Amino acid sequence: MDTQNNTNTNKSRQLYAQAVNVLPGGVSRNTVFHKPYPQYAAKAKGCYVTDVDGTERIDFANNMASLIHGHAYQPIVDAVTEQLNRGTAYTLATEAEVRLAEHLCERAPGFEKIRFMNSGTEAVMAMIKAARAFTGRPKIAKAEGAYHGTYDFAEVSQTANPTNWGDLDKPNSVPLANGTPRGVLNDVLIFPYNDIERTLHILNTHADDIACVIIDPVPHRVGLLRATPEFVEALHQWTRMNGALLVFDEVVTFRTNYSGAQHDYKVKPDLTALGKIIGGGFPVGALAGSSEIMKVLDPRESKLLLPHSGTFSANPITMTSGKVAMEHFDRDAVLKLNALTQKAIGQIKEAIRLADVPVSITGAGSMFRMHFKVTPPTTYREAYQSKEEAALINTLLDYLFYQENLIMINTCACMFSTALTQKEVDRLSQALFNGFKTIKPQLEFLNKTR
Repeated sequence: MDTQNNTNTNKSRQLYAQAVNVLPGGVSRNTVFHKPYPQYAAKAKGCYVTDVDGTERIDFANNMASLIHGHAYQPIVDAVTEQLNRGTAYTLATEAEVRLAEHLCERAPGFEKIRFMNSGTEAVMAMIKAARAFTGRPKIAKAEGAYHGTYDFAEVSQTANPTNWGDLDKPNSVPLANGTPRGVLNDVLIFPYNDIERTLHILNTHADDIACVIIDPVPHRVGLLRATPEFVEALHQWTRMNGALLVFDEVVTFRTNYSGAQHDYKVKPDLTALGKIIGGGFPVGALAGSSEIMKVLDPRESKLLLPHSGTFSANPITMTSGKVAMEHFDRDAVLKLNALTQKAIGQIKEAIRLADVPVSITGAGSMFRMHFKVTPPTTYREAYQSKEEAALINTLLDYLFYQENLIMINTCACMFSTALTQKEVDRLSQALFNGFKTIKPQLEFLNKTR
């Protein structure tokens, strides 16, 4: 069903007709692509986004988890406007980067030094290269299904599926982009998330060559599943015994606690990649870690092991915005937002019960994801969406977007912002109840055929 025919989308349709002439597929990022055409934003404030055709929607995606205070947060707007009049970027350092660095290093015990860049992808790329520079080793190990950006090595097995993922005891290294060099695949070991025995066995087969083991503590693409303390501690112990680094990708998960998801574990990572919320709505990435390891980036060293720069790295606009965003996302704000998210999850579970549909929820902090399964998945392979399930999720998301005027992430996930209130949570749970009833026949058939 083309639900877009039920709405006034003339301007969006016209814009897309122009876009396909100059952009591949008419878009610059695939996450906004939608058949037959995407909607175009005109303005946004708080938790509401208005498109070019005048439709206002509640935003539960927040630009893929990057807007912790929602849209056009006034303290950020004021601070950035003031900086804008002083310049946007210089071939000089700025005080703004020092102040944001001080704040972030104060938030997390393991952040002794930090280096800024322009995206989460760049942060993970720098993290991998720093681990290699420090250890002198070529290989990395990552979880099957985990998303760590668009760096060749980081994206291996990001979309592994039953036709190519191989045996669980030794998962295949599956390329994402066509033409990925075989050498890249050879230097990436894939392990099953939260499976200690299998993971350690895989790591042991290449113990002398592994520079780092990468963990996202609550990986969205794996299923938004928490890494168990036992799993993290086992990996930490293995890396200590074998001269490798344990590194965290907290580009998304830093929102879950004041000091990130790593707050939940006894052991701390050697390096952490950051992004999204620390930029306050502007492009950002950062690599943080111990002074000893971060020294590979230090230009004062007699032998610089990892040269790193970037034209817009630590630009004063992003640094100013990031500092305001993170200072306002203080301990009380974190607790309040997490509590609202838990309230939402409780209401959605009640909607699931009343609609009597096979749906479960996973997540942490201010983010959660719904699965069309009675029992919450515990592994990537359990969370994997078949084509039929993905199509049904798209049906639900289309219903929510076009009929209920809600925006969610395309995995059926929500990433909350401090702009949301109980009013919007009530809208979400009611809309989901309506949506569940709409797709219930197809959902029940899907579960019977599994």
